[in-house]
Amino acid sequence: MKNFDKASKTLEFDKILEQLSECAQTASAKKKALTVVPETDRARIEQKQEETREAKIQQGVKGTPSFYGVSDVTDEVERACKGAMLPAGDLLKIARVLTCARTLKRYPPENHDQAHPFYRYFSRLIPDAALEKAITSAIIAEDVISDDASPELSDIRRKIRTVNNKVKDTLQKFITNNHYQKYLQENIVTTRSGRYVIPVKAECRSEVKGLVHDVSSSGATLFIEPAAVVEANNELRELQRKEEQEIERILYALSAEVSDRSGIITLDCYNINEIALIFARAELSYRMNGSFPTLTDGMCLKILRARHPLIGKDVVVPTDIRLGGDFSTLVITGPNTGGKTVSLKTLGLLCMMVQAGLQPPCSDLSVFPVFENFYADIGDEQSIEQSLSTFSAHMKNIVSIVREAGERSLVLFDELGAGTDPVEGAALAMSILEYVRARGALCAATTHYAELKAYALETEGVCNACCEFDLETLAPTYHLIIGTPGKSNAFAISEKLGLDRAIVDKARSLVSSDDRKFEMVIGKLDELRVMAEKNPEETLREKAEFENYSREERKKIERMSKETERTLERAKAEATGIIKSAKAASDYVLQKAEEAKKSAAVSDARREIRQYLRAQDDAINPLEEHVREEGYVLPRPLKKGDRVLVFSLDKEGVVQEEADKSGNVKLLIGSMIFRTGTGNLKLLSDEKKKENKTKSTVTSSSPSSVDFSPEIDLRGELGDDAWFMLDKYLDSAMIVRMPTVRVIHGKGTGALRKRIWSELKNDKRVSSFRSAAYGEGDTGVTVIELKLKK
Repeated sequence: MKNFDKASKTLEFDKILEQLSECAQTASAKKKALTVVPETDRARIEQKQEETREAKIQQGVKGTPSFYGVSDVTDEVERACKGAMLPAGDLLKIARVLTCARTLKRYPPENHDQAHPFYRYFSRLIPDAALEKAITSAIIAEDVISDDASPELSDIRRKIRTVNNKVKDTLQKFITNNHYQKYLQENIVTTRSGRYVIPVKAECRSEVKGLVHDVSSSGATLFIEPAAVVEANNELRELQRKEEQEIERILYALSAEVSDRSGIITLDCYNINEIALIFARAELSYRMNGSFPTLTDGMCLKILRARHPLIGKDVVVPTDIRLGGDFSTLVITGPNTGGKTVSLKTLGLLCMMVQAGLQPPCSDLSVFPVFENFYADIGDEQSIEQSLSTFSAHMKNIVSIVREAGERSLVLFDELGAGTDPVEGAALAMSILEYVRARGALCAATTHYAELKAYALETEGVCNACCEFDLETLAPTYHLIIGTPGKSNAFAISEKLGLDRAIVDKARSLVSSDDRKFEMVIGKLDELRVMAEKNPEETLREKAEFENYSREERKKIERMSKETERTLERAKAEATGIIKSAKAASDYVLQKAEEAKKSAAVSDARREIRQYLRAQDDAINPLEEHVREEGYVLPRPLKKGDRVLVFSLDKEGVVQEEADKSGNVKLLIGSMIFRTGTGNLKLLSDEKKKENKTKSTVTSSSPSSVDFSPEIDLRGELGDDAWFMLDKYLDSAMIVRMPTVRVIHGKGTGALRKRIWSELKNDKRVSSFRSAAYGEGDTGVTVIELKLKK
């Protein structure tokens, strides 16, 4: 794995390993824990995760097994194999390994699956009770050999005790005899150079016969071995030498047995430390409240309720993080101290933990891909010694990242493009993100640049995200919101902190109108999201109502489509008759014109022609809109709750909002909301409702605009099929006299939008068409104004 050490330090994975080391119960497992690296093979990762999960289960059922303070005995075994005598302490270490292997062998439940990766380590353990007993029965402590180590040692120590008692009894007579007491400095028996002596006054040296072994520092006391015990002390020293020789023989014999079983001991030691490391991972999972993750072969990352493992449980805020699938690049924005960097580190750290066999602190519904490399540029890496500014230091690291990153790489950038001119920095940041995307890597980056927010909105495969910030408390909530760009909130924060209002207003005026509108849209979206989150029950209820409403509307649309098809068939038949009638009319007109040439009564002929054409015009237009009252003017401005008659629809409605600046009024007609001009409305009184209804001249067979949807969704359709559907839809719109309709075709490659526009340019039913405004669908929606006969 390239550049892992740097990414590990940047994301603080090394601190996770330190916590893992603290959980390990053997010295070797502690050392090994500090060298753990993420795996890149999915099978190996799944094996480690299965080991951790099973260890955690057994830990909850049976508790953590004892590892008896086992240490690595590889060096001791190797020395024994070379014929060296192992000291008692080293032999006790080996005995603890054998004891641990014996007890761990009994740890798995009786019905366990021996093929499970966790239990394979237990099956490899080979206890050696004979060698374990030989060592523990012979050696009581590091410096104490048992009398039962051998019969010879037991006999020698019995003799030593006998001679010891004989010497002490003899010397006791010296210190209790009144004759010798006056020559002694103290009435005690002590030892010098391993021999028993008594303290004699220097001036009485001639009164006590024996060997002088030592003199006190003052010279006033001589330590004399009386002649009566010299022979006994000599015998004692000889026995002690034999004892040492017997102990060496015993240790050599035990060392030879260790050498004979070196393979078993080494294998046991390895497996014990592996089991200890697995239980360390399980213990760390308990401490972090980790969960078993799901791995995927694809590059879709979904972490639910993710918690940064190095932040205390009482303060950490769970958040959801998604990357991959619909988008491979995530642009995270928001104010400083809002949690952007924490989210970035949480993303990278949890992915590393999963691939290292550690259970991440998140929901067990989370899904992780397998990355081959991790790259991170986070934090201020300014270097005075290397004469590097913040921007230069970051760029040096980024150069290395873009050179090495490729497919199955996770790339994390913090404040990408910062530290230089904002315009150039934003352009450079967009170019870097585009390059990393082209290399096939998953990428997440934090920024303050508005240009990157717009880039994420306009670019397919790039998604905005923001860290939520509470302006009331001026504190971040640390929730990561996917799909919404964040506001910097610089003006609001400054004003809350007490900056003069005039300064803030002046700053706002210096921001371009487009930027202000962009920030306002983001703010409005954020407010709506917060409202929805604060009222989840109401949101769910409204969602259910909307789904029911959608089902009913779909049924209505299906019925309307069938009725429209029948209406069109009738219209085609009528059109055929009208064409025949028009042809007959033209023939009649030509005939009359010829007759007029031959007749003097030209004016009579012309009058007869005009009468006939008016009759034909009445036949061609059998469906007329509701007759508007000549010179009708609203008696007063409309207000909310007024009942009105819509001339163009011949329908009654209720005013929902007063007229806007353009003179348009929002109406509720049936279950549908419409907007129309005040000139198309008549104020109704309760007494005249029935009278007004009788004035309608629209036939019952005409489709109702109340049931007609003002928009059509063509996303996913091919060009020819889409135009066929739109053509029929426009015919229906003309019939119900819908002045404005919306066509949803999506952004995509733009091919569908181009095809539709090419057809609309030559369509005589269309007055004009345009792309929808920002916030209404942008270039993914086309708004069409139709030519309606008055």
